[in-house]
Amino acid sequence: MRFAGVGLVMLAAICWGVTGGIADILMSKGWSPLVISFYRGAIGLTFFLVWLLFFIKRNWIISRRFFVWSFLAGIGVAGNFTFYFFSIQASSIAVGATLMYTAPIFVLLVSFLFKLEQSTWFKWGCIALVLAGIALLTGAYKPGAISVSLLGVLAGLASGISYALFIFGFKNAASFGKSPLILTFAFLSFCFILFFFVDHEEAAEVVSSSDVWWFILLGILGAGVSFILYLVGLRMTTPTTASMVAMLEPVVASLFGVVLLGDHLSLIQVLGMALILVTISLLSLKQSDG
Repeated sequence: MRFAGVGLVMLAAICWGVTGGIADILMSKGWSPLVISFYRGAIGLTFFLVWLLFFIKRNWIISRRFFVWSFLAGIGVAGNFTFYFFSIQASSIAVGATLMYTAPIFVLLVSFLFKLEQSTWFKWGCIALVLAGIALLTGAYKPGAISVSLLGVLAGLASGISYALFIFGFKNAASFGKSPLILTFAFLSFCFILFFFVDHEEAAEVVSSSDVWWFILLGILGAGVSFILYLVGLRMTTPTTASMVAMLEPVVASLFGVVLLGDHLSLIQVLGMALILVTISLLSLKQSDG
């Protein structure tokens, strides 16, 4: 059962990694990150609505706190998708995907701030190692010669913060409702929020453009199928194992960029990626043991 769970999480991570490459292709064709994010979430929403129909009688509840936490989860996923694509546009798939996985560090810092978790040398060491990895990945260790744009770095870190908000909102909403209902309301919130920021004319052009199939594939892999695979897989394995396997996403995204899109990564950047991913993995393992 556990191996089946790991397999499903792995498939979800591969889907997310490929999604970054598809988004890069669409942005190279002139589509904005906001429009790409909107369609990713909107197409994903249709999957969650269908999923919800099979459980509607068991899952339908009315709770103010459920809606609040689901809305926060929606804000988180909207920020995560959008900032992730902005980071790819301003830097590369490898940088955007890797910086998104700094989310556990932000969760840890917030826990320290609100005294929800005890500060230890190990945890501060993990934070320091992640910062060192970011410096290697972005070239910040070379004064005046940063190899990645500041906008790309900030957008990547913002996607990580948004990812942390999604996790926080989803976990709290889970106390009041089931996954299909949470995802449905979270992505409804997502679409509602982005609707006010997206260029409506550009969004309408997607339907009649030759790139519409790329958008559909993006939504299917990047939201609909992947989130369902991940959550079903999560039930069959431990959260720590799932978080380790999900680290496959930036690796797949980076390989997609290098092999298919002609991105280039120096040895120092690869070392920075590895340092971030290994440190986050160790932190997740330690958190589960504690």
